[in-house]
Amino acid sequence: MRAKSDHLSTLRQKSASSAPKGKGRRVTVRMPAAERREQILKKAFEFFAEYGLTAQTRALAESCGVSQRLLYSIFPNKAALINAVYETGIAGVFKAVWFVQLQDRSKPIEQRLKDFYCEYYDTVLTRSWMRLFLYASLAEVEMAPTYIASIIKHLLDTIMKEALHEAGLTSPPSQAQAEIQEICWILHGAISHLAIRRHIYRDQTDIKVNKVIALQVHSFLAGLKSVVPQA
Repeated sequence: MRAKSDHLSTLRQKSASSAPKGKGRRVTVRMPAAERREQILKKAFEFFAEYGLTAQTRALAESCGVSQRLLYSIFPNKAALINAVYETGIAGVFKAVWFVQLQDRSKPIEQRLKDFYCEYYDTVLTRSWMRLFLYASLAEVEMAPTYIASIIKHLLDTIMKEALHEAGLTSPPSQAQAEIQEICWILHGAISHLAIRRHIYRDQTDIKVNKVIALQVHSFLAGLKSVVPQA
């Protein structure tokens, strides 16, 4: 397996070999500013997911087919670019409608959770999403804490409320709620780690993803009933 620096070096060589000969200047295809920004963000998401957030923007600009100067005319600095990648590629793919569907009590909570996590796995927990999220966590960038604080905590609160309601359990005091939320983290963490196993560790088993999710959801709901009275 080649080091990341080797991959980036190869990327630069490919970019240089495909550049127009003679004048030695990059020819940038003109496009509307909004379209150019969208193109760079899409490429940046893939680029940082592959090489990490410490990768140089010069190599990113080359992979986008633009100059570094043009890149910085759209994003004033690397921090602004990373923040935009978070807004579109990390938080932006989470669907607000999922909260509505999770609170639709016309369906059993087990079905709601299975439907949500199957779609969440396919839509959010992709290989590129997981790699970028892990890179950001290791780099101690605020991407992961922000995502957890703004989205996941609200998600876990919703799951806890709906699971307790269907189980006919009264809302416990605040301290007990914090303990129950940890149980919800076990479910969410298990689904997230499933994505890590399949996309990052390349773990291959005969059990389909939706079957594993169904098992995790069922185990969560069964265990919750035994934990809540104690909490």
